[in-house]
Amino acid sequence: MPNEPAPDEVHSRFVEKFAAQLVEAGMPRMPSRIFAALLSSDSGALTSAELGEQLRISPAAVSGGVRYLSQQHMVAREREPGSRRDIFRVHSNQWYEALGNRDAVLKRWEDALRDGVTSLGADTPAGRRLAETLAFFEFVQSELEGMMERWRVHRESLFGA
Repeated sequence: MPNEPAPDEVHSRFVEKFAAQLVEAGMPRMPSRIFAALLSSDSGALTSAELGEQLRISPAAVSGGVRYLSQQHMVAREREPGSRRDIFRVHSNQWYEALGNRDAVLKRWEDALRDGVTSLGADTPAGRRLAETLAFFEFVQSELEGMMERWRVHRESLFGA
């Protein structure tokens, strides 16, 4: 049919639309585009050259975007067997991985907030505000473990092991 876009065009539109949503949520633009491209690829993995070609970006842009995504535990760098080319792959359960790895960040925030409450005084307006923020993060931390376990069970019921 002449009015239907080519499959590559449909894919590109999805990548840009989803990337725009990630940017709106606070993720940098280039990592958003790279993540959307990886997530929507059939294999879930692409080389740097494939990412550059598909997204029309430089090798440096790919490198910087992948570095960010790796730091966020959203992609893994793998070596193609018998080759020196790197492949970048989304984790099979990337949202779980990314959220699960926030545990250490939350603990550091809690420690900093606890120090702030002690330093500023729990009876000061600033100390009370910090204490409330600390209580929120402690609550989130305690709920996160149970939520992640419920997700594992739910995921298995939907998609198998």
